[in-house]
Amino acid sequence: MYTLLSGLWKYTFQKDEYNVLILGLDNAGKTTYLEQTKIKFTKNYQGMNLNKITTTVGLNIGKIDIGHVRLNFWDLGGQEELQSLWDKYFAESHAVIYIVDSSDTERIDESKDAFEKMISNAQLQGVPLLVLANKQDLQVR
Repeated sequence: MYTLLSGLWKYTFQKDEYNVLILGLDNAGKTTYLEQTKIKFTKNYQGMNLNKITTTVGLNIGKIDIGHVRLNFWDLGGQEELQSLWDKYFAESHAVIYIVDSSDTERIDESKDAFEKMISNAQLQGVPLLVLANKQDLQVR
């Protein structure tokens, strides 16, 4: 009887969970993207003051529930010394969003190198990928 009730409870209330990595160089806009996504999809969420967002050292986590699905967003720091930690999260990832600062032409090759290193990792084979060219509303630097 317990198994039946437990299964019914899980079927009714448990959400499927998916982990989404948000990667890119530092200052690409990863945390701002995460905050704006949480504002859009989380009822009554006010969000951080965008002027107070600073460089991520380590990890920011955001959770969004849509129907019976929970999306766990992992916003990882993009500084060069933190990029070596990215692959520690690949095995548990169901999708990757790679954000490029399209206004920072001086770092576009650096972003390309980080991207190529990321996608060459075998753990990301078959994992859906979205490349987002951010800051298109700004003048090119």
